[in-house]
Amino acid sequence: MPGENLTRDEARERARLLAVDSYDVALDLRSAVGEYTGDGPRTFRSTTTIRFRCAEPGAASFVDLLAPRVTAVRLNGRELAPSAVFDGARIVLDSLAAENELVVDAQCAYSRTGEGLHRFVDPEDGQVYLYTQYEPADARRVFANFEQPDLKARFTFSVTAPRDWTVLGNGAVAEAGPQDAGEGFATTRFAPTEPISTYITAVVAGPYHYVRDHYSRALPDGSALEIPLGALCRASLAKHFDADDIFTVTKQGLDFFHDHFDYPYPFGKYDQAFVPEYNIGAMENPGCVTFREEFVFRGKVTQASYEHRANVILHEMAHMWFGDLVTMEWWDDLWLKESFADFMGAFSLVESTRFTDGWITFANRRKAWAYRADQLPSTHPVTADIHDLEDAKLNFDGITYAKGASVLKQLVAYAGRDAFLEGARRYFKRHAYGNTRLADLLSVLTETSGRDMAAWSRAWLETAGVNVLTPQATYDAGGHITELSILQEAASAEHPTLRPHRVAVGLYRRDGAAAGETSALVRYARAEVDVDGPRTVVTELTGAERPDLILVNDDDLTYCKVRFDEVSLDTLRAHLGELTDPLARALCWSALWNLTRDALMPARDFLDLVERFAGAETDIGVLQMVQAWAQSALQHYAAPAWREEGGLRAAEGALRELRLAAPGSGHQLAWARFSAQTAATDLDQRLLRGLLDGTARIDGLDVDQELRWTFLASLAAQGAADESLIAAELARDDTASGRRHQVRCLAARPSAGVKAEAWASVVESDALSNAVVEATIAGFAQPSQAELLAPYADRYFAAIERVWRERSIEIAMAIVRGLFPAQGDASTLEAADAWLTGHPGAAPALRRLVLESRDDLARALRGQECDARSAV
Repeated sequence: MPGENLTRDEARERARLLAVDSYDVALDLRSAVGEYTGDGPRTFRSTTTIRFRCAEPGAASFVDLLAPRVTAVRLNGRELAPSAVFDGARIVLDSLAAENELVVDAQCAYSRTGEGLHRFVDPEDGQVYLYTQYEPADARRVFANFEQPDLKARFTFSVTAPRDWTVLGNGAVAEAGPQDAGEGFATTRFAPTEPISTYITAVVAGPYHYVRDHYSRALPDGSALEIPLGALCRASLAKHFDADDIFTVTKQGLDFFHDHFDYPYPFGKYDQAFVPEYNIGAMENPGCVTFREEFVFRGKVTQASYEHRANVILHEMAHMWFGDLVTMEWWDDLWLKESFADFMGAFSLVESTRFTDGWITFANRRKAWAYRADQLPSTHPVTADIHDLEDAKLNFDGITYAKGASVLKQLVAYAGRDAFLEGARRYFKRHAYGNTRLADLLSVLTETSGRDMAAWSRAWLETAGVNVLTPQATYDAGGHITELSILQEAASAEHPTLRPHRVAVGLYRRDGAAAGETSALVRYARAEVDVDGPRTVVTELTGAERPDLILVNDDDLTYCKVRFDEVSLDTLRAHLGELTDPLARALCWSALWNLTRDALMPARDFLDLVERFAGAETDIGVLQMVQAWAQSALQHYAAPAWREEGGLRAAEGALRELRLAAPGSGHQLAWARFSAQTAATDLDQRLLRGLLDGTARIDGLDVDQELRWTFLASLAAQGAADESLIAAELARDDTASGRRHQVRCLAARPSAGVKAEAWASVVESDALSNAVVEATIAGFAQPSQAELLAPYADRYFAAIERVWRERSIEIAMAIVRGLFPAQGDASTLEAADAWLTGHPGAAPALRRLVLESRDDLARALRGQECDARSAV
């Protein structure tokens, strides 16, 4: 990987020197089909013509290309010897003219890692599917280019492929036909794109199931905007593909963004491709968005899954403006696209679709991601300092996405909704098809809001860490508030900034309790206040009656960690389920989980809250998040000596709630999955086996294929499902998804031989695809198998530098993160510290991954100590 890196300084120098006008890229993909008998990687021909200008004629530069072989290089009619100018990652260009034409003919490799042009063979029908994924810098695996976001250009692609394939790109098809492609093949030529960056160009090709629709909108000038819509997936998934729902959300999103952005969708047609073995959730390629095909649901899922898919669809659509139309200059300002897309995804979800409770999910799920990332030793400001492409790859994190989105939500409260949206409109019109920095956005927001955006930016975008807000109240003899203040603490000594917060403070009391009725914890007073500095008095609530609960950041206006005063915490311990407002309840669950992670609440206390109150949780997304936290509390934060008892209680509670849940409901499905994940006894195993073989039944529970794999994974990890049982399940579901499930179940079995085989297949071999690597790691790293995994701690630290050096960054990241000995003890911390101390020259991105995993383990051990003390 080091030879593939590109530094910010190199990119800036190249941008100073060059301006790119156009690319003409011809991809010959006929080699994707048929038998392959070669010794090296399967390759395809890539021919690229780049027209560009040089500000200093006679100067030298370079073009990026990762390819097994370059056949020819021609610069301004001059043939260059490939062996002299190509080093495997770059082609050196010297003696540039004022205007240049470069032609590169290369053999590029199909990918098995989801980077570049990924090739997938469907095990169901043997069909081949291709798609590209480039962010941040993998277009150079497919064609020669200047791989940096600020060298935008127009792209014209032509693709030769089997004639019966669907072939898509960013733009509309300009010409389709044989064009001397040979029998059974055809060449598709696409219309030139608008000026875009290399990393958002795209090609999707294969026998995809393709569904069409159309979007129309009248424009203010009296004309009509017509957008052809498409949605596609593998042919074998067509029976599961709910394109109508995808198109419904798509049209609702296009309406919302046109209503609010005052800039028509700029890229012609809008295809959405759901593709196999995808590394990320989705990618905003203009006109040809790609998604992981797990969004095509093979079995019953809860409404939270549909909401999540809708949010991702809208997130990628927001990128058509934030990211594609206007693009950050360098990865320092990645937040200019990702934070905005994350915020606008939730904003448009709530205001334009059926998922009107989307802000609850945002507060509960997205912010949890941000809070974790912002407390790691690798935390960074929203606008980051990105030295090179390896830094950039790791910057697609909870801070850039979820914290940035949370900060923008705070900005809307601070500057006003109208000022925020008017700023966005001016931003698009002023910088269309260009590149921007932080200052460009701040300038338009200053214009529209009249506020000091520079000061706001310094506090929120240019500093790291999450503040803690805690209420403090005093009362008179009559039980009325004499003073209510909000105390603000810095995140840590390393990140001391106290930020300005616009927060709501809610006062809650138990109505009906005195009369013996069923009580409800309801809000009776609320005030919005600007918190600034270490202590802020909320004068608006002076004189209010004594509350049972004071909730800081009610309505989730700001980004902070919330603490409780003693009375409020006691109220939640006894009456959390009585909170009637679902957003307030979600905020309290989140705050309680943060207390657990910070070793301020014993894990067993959090699990007790889950046991007593999760069954009454009405919001399915919150319930599923709470269940995930409960698993983490049990596996990582509970004292080891209590873990078996805690597991038995969790399993008993999960089974009870499963039987109480409404038949056929999403809650029943969520509890069925959680019950499988917590299964701890022979009785639990017998129930799972009975549900699999039909001898047991729970009214309303449809044990479909995906749920069968969930049950089988639990049995495999407990040693209650052998290889033959797993093979029999694969025979029922011999699909791409089924094979990944099989791999995960096989690797989950509690056997030293199984673990050794799984380790070798991932660490010592590069034969597995990215999806199978992911499944193997998921099966290998079972939290309940600490003794079996302990011998691999030393092997991990001995292997990771070689892995980082030899494997693609996507696979290396999966291995370094996924195989860290997370179930270790103090000796594991010492081993991690010894590796960090002994490898100061290791790649900074690798060191960051190890440091983050080490910090997670240290936090878990502190939680275990807290939990153990609570039993004394």
